[in-house]
Amino acid sequence: MPSIDVYNMNRQKTGEVELSDDVFNVEVRESLIHQALRIQLANRRAGTVAVKNRSAVSGGGKKPFKQKGTGNARQGCSRAPQYPGGGVAFGPQPKIYNLSMNKKARAAALCSVLTYKLQNNGITVIDKIEFDKISTQDFVGFMKRFDLERSLIVTDDFNNNLYLSARNVPHVKMLKHDALNVHDMLKYRHIIFTQGSVQSAEGALQK
Repeated sequence: MPSIDVYNMNRQKTGEVELSDDVFNVEVRESLIHQALRIQLANRRAGTVAVKNRSAVSGGGKKPFKQKGTGNARQGCSRAPQYPGGGVAFGPQPKIYNLSMNKKARAAALCSVLTYKLQNNGITVIDKIEFDKISTQDFVGFMKRFDLERSLIVTDDFNNNLYLSARNVPHVKMLKHDALNVHDMLKYRHIIFTQGSVQSAEGALQK
């Protein structure tokens, strides 16, 4: 069973926490990570792009010219794609891009990413992250003490002072433990857990 040091906000070691083998010590399955990431990005797509085809463009009800005797090819509508102002042939239409993944596979993908991050020293555990006031300067100082920049902060509950202090800092994002996702964990170089969020995440992923 792996363990990791726990620090306070001044980077002083306060203890250790044992991590679950079922979450932080599993086989890193790249195929599942790729699948989960692909599904997450696909489900973000709105799919609302659309253009008007010849049936949706207004006008063009009258035949442009008579069928025979003009020497031109027969035409039935002035809103056909070859005419200026006509509809678009084979243009994009609204589409649903949503994909799905079963719960066990999604949990296995999350555990794979957590294991990979732990193996590459990409996880830090803080006993608690609290600020007495909203201060971006204090938050930046906290990050500098740990020599961290691009980081995902995972908490066990919403902390308004922390959220507002970190909101304007580039390349930093805050999530609750129940919003963990493959995309954000891969996007950010480092993951900062509060001690409570580690236990909460383990409980959710072991169900």
